[in-house]
Amino acid sequence: MKTNQIIHTADSRGFANHGWLITHHTFSFAGYNNPDRVHFGVLRVLNDDYIAGGMGFGTHPHDNMEIISIPLSGDLAHKDSLGSEGIIRNGEIQVMSAGTGVTHSEYNANKDEAVTLLQIWLFPDKRNVTPRYDQLKYDLKPNEFTQVVSPNADDEGLWIHQNAWFHLADFTAGNQKNYELKDPSNGIYLFIISGDLTVNGNELHARDAIGIWDEKSIDIKAASDARFLIMEVPMELTY
Repeated sequence: MKTNQIIHTADSRGFANHGWLITHHTFSFAGYNNPDRVHFGVLRVLNDDYIAGGMGFGTHPHDNMEIISIPLSGDLAHKDSLGSEGIIRNGEIQVMSAGTGVTHSEYNANKDEAVTLLQIWLFPDKRNVTPRYDQLKYDLKPNEFTQVVSPNADDEGLWIHQNAWFHLADFTAGNQKNYELKDPSNGIYLFIISGDLTVNGNELHARDAIGIWDEKSIDIKAASDARFLIMEVPMELTY
């Protein structure tokens, strides 16, 4: 393997089954403590969660973290101390800047079906910002990179307090495309939601991930129909 990349296979992640919550942790979290898997640059948490009908996380605090939730199926109910309250559905993305401190709860909005989601935490580029919440519906176009997160409030998708860009993509089998980094000093962490990809020559499958740095672009080819998330993030913490 090249020295500027790391592969995290689906079965290498931390795992916990709490009955109402079944979760896989890419990086150290809760009861999963792996000193070799704490973060990738400013990417601190990537949790792949299954929440049973009517269940969820009660009110709890966060601070100084950029928190991004992406439902993959079902509906997630959100309520926080900022006064934000609503439902985040498959096809939508949520951003919460915890900043100086916020409390929130997240529950499965349905009693009779599970909700699955990716919950992602990034270290921010500055401490103690004013907490904020936002959500957005996105439209995935086949074989394109759809930007859902950026550092800029006037850019496509939602914005966060970090020099990071997220893109979701649905590729049909055989489609091949290069992703050009917005900032060449950043790294890429690519997580496969479904299907099979070859990324810079590495064969990867559903729920596998690859981290790559010191590259200006990456080559992505779909071996089957595939959905994936590209997270372009700084490799160094700023505080």
